[in-house]
Amino acid sequence: MTARGGLLLVVAIALAGCAGSLLESRAEAPETYRLQGAAFADRGTCLPLALAVARPHASPALDSERIAVVRPDRRFDYYAGMRWAEPAPEMLQQRLVHALAADGCFAAVVAAPSRVPAELLLDVELRRFEATYAAAGSVPEIRVELQLSLVEPREARRVTSVVAAGSAVATADRRGAVIEAFERASSEALLKSVDAVRQAAPAAR
Repeated sequence: MTARGGLLLVVAIALAGCAGSLLESRAEAPETYRLQGAAFADRGTCLPLALAVARPHASPALDSERIAVVRPDRRFDYYAGMRWAEPAPEMLQQRLVHALAADGCFAAVVAAPSRVPAELLLDVELRRFEATYAAAGSVPEIRVELQLSLVEPREARRVTSVVAAGSAVATADRRGAVIEAFERASSEALLKSVDAVRQAAPAAR
């Protein structure tokens, strides 16, 4: 084999390693992502109450920095070479706090635990936060689902309990497109969460 032929072979092998699905294992260091979140307008009508947002409960499979995937055969997996900047429940807790604070319905919105005393607690369960592939070679659909319970801790009374969900189909099976679809799906779920909490808040004592 000539030196030129050997060089072409090395290049071909390197290019082959760059191709393929996002689900394939790679030796490269994982890229880190954080959801930025949509802007929420201040709708006013402030209640003289403080709201604490709990860290979402989640199964061990979702309580992770790894980005979850449901394969076409329904197997649960994770993307190779991609990570969240923090565990998904922590990231969504931060986004819920920001969204509810921006909405302006409460005098204060904090992440629990907090030194700020709060009259209301938003208990959250993260049920879904994954990319789902319907078939091999398809683009994924992102699904986000939150179970929300607005509680008055001192009275041990539940004000309301709702499910807020969002979904978005990625424009391509590429990293940037998948993260952008996570942005759209989570923003939809957050908007529904804010609306549900705003509607239920006046019933609090």
